[in-house]
Amino acid sequence: MSIKLHVWGDFACFTRPEMKVERVSYDVISPSAARSLVEAVYWKPQIRWQVTSLHVIKPIRFTSLRRNEVASKAPSGSIAKAMKNGRGSLGLYIEDDRQQRAATILRDVSYVIEARFDILSGEENVAKHLDQFNRRARDGRCFQRPYLGCREFAADFALVEDDHAMPSVDPELMGERDLGYMLHDIDFAHDMTPHFFRAVMRDGVIEVPPLTGKGVKS
Repeated sequence: MSIKLHVWGDFACFTRPEMKVERVSYDVISPSAARSLVEAVYWKPQIRWQVTSLHVIKPIRFTSLRRNEVASKAPSGSIAKAMKNGRGSLGLYIEDDRQQRAATILRDVSYVIEARFDILSGEENVAKHLDQFNRRARDGRCFQRPYLGCREFAADFALVEDDHAMPSVDPELMGERDLGYMLHDIDFAHDMTPHFFRAVMRDGVIEVPPLTGKGVKS
């Protein structure tokens, strides 16, 4: 019971966690970012999406820019105190806390995400969830606007309903390319542990193992 979702946009940034100062994107979309895109279209607490493969449609192209960001965030202690008291000052003033950071991002990206979902609990109707996702994606509906790594890089999306509607991979992507270790996903059930896997692209396709599968390391 799998789905295929075509996503594309002008820019994308799937930040490498090892880059501490400047933002540098992975060469392609990461499985965790792909999962978030699918969940933006359809999410229920009874299911968990698992990305099974990533299809890279357009050639990998980078560009550089500088972005204005806020240098800090509201302290968690102040947030907890405000929630307890029902009041508090949690505002951040951009003009007083702005910083510029260079970013190496992707441009003109296009991917097809192939994913399936697992039922977490109860006697859920699998066909019901699949039908709801297909209807929402077909109509262009979403819970929140999908984005490509950063919220300012909005993504367009369309349901791929059969093989004839599958976008063709650019010839430049033919062959095998080792993309190195890539963030697979975050294990929120175990202290938000990050998991990584060796991403190998063959003819534009990256096969994604399960989070607990062979070759996935924390």
